[in-house]
Amino acid sequence: MTDTLPPQWPAPVLDKAAGIRLLALDVDGIMTDGKLFFSATGDEMKGFNILDGLGLKQVMAAGITVAVITGRTSPLTEKRMKDLGIPHLMQGREDKKVALQELVDTLGVAAEDIAYMGDDLPDLPAIRFAGLGITVPNGYWLVREHADVCTSVAGGSGAVREACDLLLTARGALDSTLATYIQAD
Repeated sequence: MTDTLPPQWPAPVLDKAAGIRLLALDVDGIMTDGKLFFSATGDEMKGFNILDGLGLKQVMAAGITVAVITGRTSPLTEKRMKDLGIPHLMQGREDKKVALQELVDTLGVAAEDIAYMGDDLPDLPAIRFAGLGITVPNGYWLVREHADVCTSVAGGSGAVREACDLLLTARGALDSTLATYIQAD
């Protein structure tokens, strides 16, 4: 038995989350803790949380498209997204709202059917554009002020998994998703 329970989201957040068809994410500060490490030779290193990876696979299996929009360009990010099977990766994009609008045009998804998760000022226009704006407690204060929901855990510490659980809960799919892992004694 664990001491923690899954978050309880307010009804208005669940209502917004119920129709989400596209989950778009920032990388640094959301899928990672926001720290960048460089070796003496200039090689970049960053850590991705494994909990987030499974959550993303679960929402994709539930029919939600996942996209990543990041201001940086990183071979590590490209490899991680390829490993997860994320079909839409937009790197080197500081214009997150414009990138999100391009996805709207490409995928035919309405703004209200998009959840966007980001943590800093370049994410703010996309958070305000999307039907559901999600951020993290270690995000910039103004982003937290404008987001519809803030996860209980920090970016890079399972925050994406929490957002995925929110989307699955709103669809009524979390219990069936988790049931495959629960074995009767």
